[in-house]
Amino acid sequence: MTAVRTRRRVALLACLLSGCASLANAAGGTLRIITWADYVPADVVAQFTKETGIKVEVALSNNEEIISKLRATRGAGFDLAQPSQDRILGPQQEFGIYKPIDLAKVQVDRIQPDLLATVRRNATIGGRLYALPYVWGAEGLVVNTKRTQINDYLDLCRADLRGRTSVRLRRPTLMAFAFAMGKDPFALYSDTKAYTALMEQVGARLIACKANFRFFFDNRDQLLNGMRSGELHAAMMWDSGGWKLNRENPDIKFIAPKSGALGWLDTYALPARGKNEAAAYAWINFTLRPEIAARIAKSIGNFSAAKGADQLTDPVLRAQFAASFPEGFKSVRWYPAIPPGLEEIEGRILDRVKAAK
Repeated sequence: MTAVRTRRRVALLACLLSGCASLANAAGGTLRIITWADYVPADVVAQFTKETGIKVEVALSNNEEIISKLRATRGAGFDLAQPSQDRILGPQQEFGIYKPIDLAKVQVDRIQPDLLATVRRNATIGGRLYALPYVWGAEGLVVNTKRTQINDYLDLCRADLRGRTSVRLRRPTLMAFAFAMGKDPFALYSDTKAYTALMEQVGARLIACKANFRFFFDNRDQLLNGMRSGELHAAMMWDSGGWKLNRENPDIKFIAPKSGALGWLDTYALPARGKNEAAAYAWINFTLRPEIAARIAKSIGNFSAAKGADQLTDPVLRAQFAASFPEGFKSVRWYPAIPPGLEEIEGRILDRVKAAK
């Protein structure tokens, strides 16, 4: 037996014992992942490749681009994608860009049951599951407490904060402002007419608030630097960004808004025409190992869906979560699956807000 074959056999045995995959051909080839920044840490990739022989290529993206790229190729070009759990049903029904998960190839007992149940509700089509939970977190508010005090999204529009706040021109902002206005946009998902009317109201409120927005942020660094410099006093932000700023400056805090933080859950999903399915399952099982999941969570600054990872998570992050969410995630509003057509409605509203003077 050659040295190369011996190394491959040892790597495959290690993979099988650690739950990487159940197929011999998982020990080789290339895994192509389309995912978010920080979701695939280099040190985790290095260990995975060492154990399995599988090389990893990563394309950084976001929900909109993941859908767009997979739609353009009819689900080809990648072996694993990581869209949010509310972005599975609609794109799958419209474009057929994913294939169902074979649960027999996944160590499902390593996934937190409540998070798995959430994904099952939103990513099951025709009785088949199209995604598994990966990491989760929430979007709320970040505030420099030495400069101002706020407790809900509409506070970003207060006269004393003119030119000192920021939001994204994306659908989370529409959802957040709707809840702060006392409405439940999720309850109207099945009523296009009522949903459109609500989005019109939210758009009008954002236009009226536009003078308060220093800028509509497009990327993480733009928002972080705006808060660091004092250019911004408060903004809508995801939790990990707020906690990062808090570690740098204790006066900056991430808070759960009175009307509720918006909970997101990103997933593992299999593109319909991926070439290396075995490698995708190997990666899923590898990254569900608690010690690996904890390293990924640290890279992202959020929490893993893997059982046991929380106990290995950075204690500073756990303390920040407790301070931001003193009642846990009881008041968090988890995104339900987005039906086809709603994002076109939202897109028109966001374009109108952007164009308004």
